[in-house]
Amino acid sequence: MRTTTLDEILKARDIIGKFVKRTPMVRSEYLSELCGAEIHLKMECQQHTSSFKIRGALNKMSQLSPEDKERGVVTASSGNHAQAVALASQILGIRATIVVPNEVSKAKLSKIQKYDVEVVLGGGFDEVEAKARKMAKLQGKTYVSPYNDLTVVAGQGTIGIEVVEDLDQFDTVIVPVGGGGLISGIAVAIKSLRPDASVIGVQTPGSRTMYESWLQGRVVKVQEYDTLAEAFLGGVEENSVTLDIITEYIDEILLVQEDTVEEAIRLLWNKENQVVEGAGGTSISPLLENPGQFAGKAIVAIVSGGNIEDSLFQRIIGNG
Repeated sequence: MRTTTLDEILKARDIIGKFVKRTPMVRSEYLSELCGAEIHLKMECQQHTSSFKIRGALNKMSQLSPEDKERGVVTASSGNHAQAVALASQILGIRATIVVPNEVSKAKLSKIQKYDVEVVLGGGFDEVEAKARKMAKLQGKTYVSPYNDLTVVAGQGTIGIEVVEDLDQFDTVIVPVGGGGLISGIAVAIKSLRPDASVIGVQTPGSRTMYESWLQGRVVKVQEYDTLAEAFLGGVEENSVTLDIITEYIDEILLVQEDTVEEAIRLLWNKENQVVEGAGGTSISPLLENPGQFAGKAIVAIVSGGNIEDSLFQRIIGNG
């Protein structure tokens, strides 16, 4: 089985610690009362670039050889990982080319373009990874995967270390799932340090590739469609290390509905004063759909990102 280890996650924390924020863990009074539980929110939406992704990108790019750093890197992303690679390239002095889908959100694209990086439009969400990998191979550069890389996974796993250090006791950690890099790293850290705790992933029906792959035990092709959790879109590479880790370490993946994700975005603004994107809001969506399931438990929800189009955000909070 291909996996990262607790030692590699601890090493990642040493490497990236001076560059990333230790994001706050906040007890949600509203959700705790709603569920009859202790609900804590890990606010990765307050991380640099408003997303957890900087952790994995920095860990990967910091460990490149001097020769690979000189040649530069290529990546593919719908937005959050792209911003992370762009920031990491600035911190480390590494040239970066970023392949983005034609339908990348304007908010995320404008943030990427603030950095001194080359941006290439690469077609549909399901096409950009293959295009970026081919480009990296032809140009002799390193491809920095958003999820299918154990060094990236170890960087994301530093969140799990912080969760354990911040809370003496918890029963469950709920994590958004796209390609699986975030939940893979967190699950290895949590299961290594708190083996009795459960780790639950969340997707939406429009972005359920990892959900279906987890059910079948192999990466499967799924027809994805528009979702508020658009950061999840793009499918999963056939050889992804994340499916191996998810199969071994996580307890369950849930599908939550679009209207619940919208409610989650609205709630996190009204009750917690947090601007959160759709993918980031999925982690509290199970609490809204089935609050009684979590009664009497201590729950950590990873609020993974806050990059959302302002017009969409205004519409959602206005609907409330």
